[in-house]
Amino acid sequence: MKKWWKTHLAVGCAASALAIPAQAQDVPQPTEPSQQSAAAEPQPEEIIVTARRQNERLIDVPASISVLSAETLARTGITKAESFVQLTPGVTIVTGTAEAGDTQINIRGINGARDAESSVALVVDGILKTNTAQLNELQGTLRQVEILKGPQGALYGRNAAAGAIVLTTVRPGKEFGGAVTGIVAENSTYEARGYVAGPLSESVGVVLSANYRKTDGFYHNFFLDCDCVDNQKNYGVDGRVVAALGPNTEIDVKARYAKLKGASIAFNSSFHLPNFAGVNPAFYEDVNDHPFGFYGNIRPSNDQRTIEASVKVEHDFGAAKLIAWTLYSDIKQDLVADGTSADFARYIAPALGAPANPTNTAVQNACFASTAALTGFPLNQPAFIGAIPVPFIFAPANGSTFGAYSPTTCDGTQYQVRNQKDWSAEVRLASDTGGPLNWQVGAYYLRISRLVGVSLAADLGSGVIQNLYNDPSSTNPTSQLYADKFNTNVYAGFGSVDWAATEKLKIGVAARYDVEARKVSNRVPFVTDPITGGPLNPGQAFGPIEDQKKTFRQFQPKISVSYRPVPSTNIYANWGIGFKAGGFNNSGSKATIDASFNDGVTPGTIDADVTIEDRYRKERSSAFEAGIKGGFLDGAVTYDLAGYYTRVTDMQFFEFFVGSFGLLRVVSNIDRVDIKGAELNVNVRPLRGWTLFGSFNVTDSKIKKNSSRPYTVGNKSPYTADYTLNLGTQVTQPIGFASLVARADYRLTGPTWFHTVQGDERPTLFSALLPISALGLPGFVGNARYDVNRRDRFGVLNLRGGLEGKNWRVIAFVDNVTDKKYLNEVIPAIEFGGSFISPGGRRQFGVEVGASF
Repeated sequence: MKKWWKTHLAVGCAASALAIPAQAQDVPQPTEPSQQSAAAEPQPEEIIVTARRQNERLIDVPASISVLSAETLARTGITKAESFVQLTPGVTIVTGTAEAGDTQINIRGINGARDAESSVALVVDGILKTNTAQLNELQGTLRQVEILKGPQGALYGRNAAAGAIVLTTVRPGKEFGGAVTGIVAENSTYEARGYVAGPLSESVGVVLSANYRKTDGFYHNFFLDCDCVDNQKNYGVDGRVVAALGPNTEIDVKARYAKLKGASIAFNSSFHLPNFAGVNPAFYEDVNDHPFGFYGNIRPSNDQRTIEASVKVEHDFGAAKLIAWTLYSDIKQDLVADGTSADFARYIAPALGAPANPTNTAVQNACFASTAALTGFPLNQPAFIGAIPVPFIFAPANGSTFGAYSPTTCDGTQYQVRNQKDWSAEVRLASDTGGPLNWQVGAYYLRISRLVGVSLAADLGSGVIQNLYNDPSSTNPTSQLYADKFNTNVYAGFGSVDWAATEKLKIGVAARYDVEARKVSNRVPFVTDPITGGPLNPGQAFGPIEDQKKTFRQFQPKISVSYRPVPSTNIYANWGIGFKAGGFNNSGSKATIDASFNDGVTPGTIDADVTIEDRYRKERSSAFEAGIKGGFLDGAVTYDLAGYYTRVTDMQFFEFFVGSFGLLRVVSNIDRVDIKGAELNVNVRPLRGWTLFGSFNVTDSKIKKNSSRPYTVGNKSPYTADYTLNLGTQVTQPIGFASLVARADYRLTGPTWFHTVQGDERPTLFSALLPISALGLPGFVGNARYDVNRRDRFGVLNLRGGLEGKNWRVIAFVDNVTDKKYLNEVIPAIEFGGSFISPGGRRQFGVEVGASF
């Protein structure tokens, strides 16, 4: 692709976005929702949402809500959370850095901790989804997206502590119709999706949707010479049948199958050791300046398979309506990737005095041979492959600094599994009178069966055997294993009452009571680790790990008040309690951390003052919001201004540990975090067919207490951007046979810390090793300082422009027009002495062609 036409296309799209508004005129409204013109976009007071489990106008809802209509979805081309979150103030997302199903959404300072439950409920056509892997999957053909902020558990159920994402998909109409879309873009990116919907009879309708996407991604593995860093191929099929079983009863049956194959663990490691900078400045690196290079000798892979089926029944009794549904979900996902252990010599154990055995000898020989063959191979600084795989602090003359995911076999392999089956059901009775008093009452049940395993194994140069446990005689012998079966039963009752006290004053009260009974059963065989001679799991030091169980309970009230001084203005306030159940880390997590980082007595160990438990506590939040929304100039200008304050108790937070033991993912608790902020949304329609929109959110957070890491008090809530800014414009201009359309979206994301440790100096494993190393330096020389691992603010501009007819469109688009380099995620591994960082997407040009019928 020639640079000159890329530049001209970008300039042309930008010029059309700026020049067309002066000539915008009325255009007719097409019949297909995906082709609606900007002139037909409904006003906010006309938009119907389900923010309180009932249909009501957006302006009437006493809460801050972001709504993406069918027209906006078509104009932006977005189909899933990764994209539409970027259009929403105060909301950020991290997804796909480790694996496709690994999605964390942060709403106003509350984050969904990796390996815990999500903080954001996902509701699709009235049914609550229960697996975090579904947050960034396509959920059929979308017609509307609602993003609710603040605790929504009383209304939307489980795991809605930070908010809820409510999706509405296409329903069958009275006539057959459909649409298809095809996309071709750089990096061998191809996408196709479409649907057909219509009646099978007078009382039965059907919808069939399908999607396919393939891309080589933006990044390349230079050692394997493959596009296998962020490549992906996925497809899915959705079916829906809606039938009227008489005049008052409807049944809605849905099924979905999806499959994904791609890469995983798209990370580089970055060191934060200021006292090593004299040897090489790259040892003390600002993560924002890191030059990405991928060199792992293990080709990373990620497989995900989804099977879902649901049935929803609605029966109208006249004065009340009964809604009941049940959902079955089965999602299997695993990943294969290179390891992280080379710098701490796990797989050269015989050279460091570990037990001699055939497995150890084979592992050491493979490690030494691969290092010798690659001596001097260029890696990201300060990584360097010397003549031998002994860490440079023990062999300054010819040792190595590997970083993580090196091209040698010395860092081993990793295989991770997260399989989950769940079955849920809800029954709800809601008033249907249309009078001043509306109510609903219901009950909910959920059963989850989840297997989570993280297996570390020696790399003998023969690839990865995808089992959680491989015996010592295999070509990929397991050296450490965390594997547990988690079972959860959830019971809940809920209800709400909304009362129109006067024409101007409305009051709403809702409540929910949850009981979550959790149990964990360890699945690690009681065998010896061939590398260290100890147990395969550190928690087995005194015998097999026993089962554990714990029940978590929480009452979740929510109160809202709305006052309409004039029809075009709504002054509102709401308060509610948010809740996420506690749970269990992989068994043996506490034993691993205590032995590796909290010893401080045994030579080669440190006292890191970090507390990790095998069981983490429930998270509870108390959130207050007040605001005003409305419009003037006959709806030409609309606005929504809100302020909020949230106190979070025992905030769940993901931590990553790396050391001589390998790697470990755990959930810890931050005892108390206070969050406050403000948000403004403004839409302006200067002319018919031309829209300007902007939003701004600022969030200030502070850790008030953290017994896991006491020295972090005063720092900010992790994964929380200081602010977000969205600016954009959308226009249409009729040109006879079609309309010229253009849209520009700019998103600025403020500085973001990804850990509770922010600017602090902490001891690392290097602090423990230096005094006993060949260098003989005091321990403090190996301390890390974490003032260089905050993600800088970054702005991304996306442009779209082209032609639309009544039943067709041809659109050119440029994502990340300025080719802004930014970080998707930063995962500090505090006692490792650095961070694991993942890059964001780069500039991409493409063309989208669509047709409807």
